[in-house]
Amino acid sequence: MSTSAAVATAVTFVWMGMVLAISFVEAPLKFQAPGVTVPIGLGIGRLVFRVLNLVEGLFALVLLIAGVTHMPGTSVMVAAASAVGALLVQLTVVRPHLSRRSDVVLAGGDAPYSLAHHWYIALEVLKIAALLVTGSLLLAE
Repeated sequence: MSTSAAVATAVTFVWMGMVLAISFVEAPLKFQAPGVTVPIGLGIGRLVFRVLNLVEGLFALVLLIAGVTHMPGTSVMVAAASAVGALLVQLTVVRPHLSRRSDVVLAGGDAPYSLAHHWYIALEVLKIAALLVTGSLLLAE
């Protein structure tokens, strides 16, 4: 395995682990902690997801660079592009809706129900599946 492929594989699995830990463990549990109100939970969530998305962007860039230097097979490229695409949709389409809704709640208002969280979660599941396939295919090369 080349250095580029090894880096891409490691980044893929670390990225997947971060998404699993933050989106499916930290995010729902923070609202169950004693004394955490919805506004406090939203404030923490905004900060955590802002940093997660920044790190995800860096990981996507590393995968792009590794893909250019390593030139993996088409299936690896499609799987990695699916993960990056899911991230881009989250950042450009879904997250702005979530931000507007949380702005209302943080300002003390009552925000209407939104399907944006469901879309975000669905994209997280897609991203995890794409990263698992990407990493597995990289290991098999």
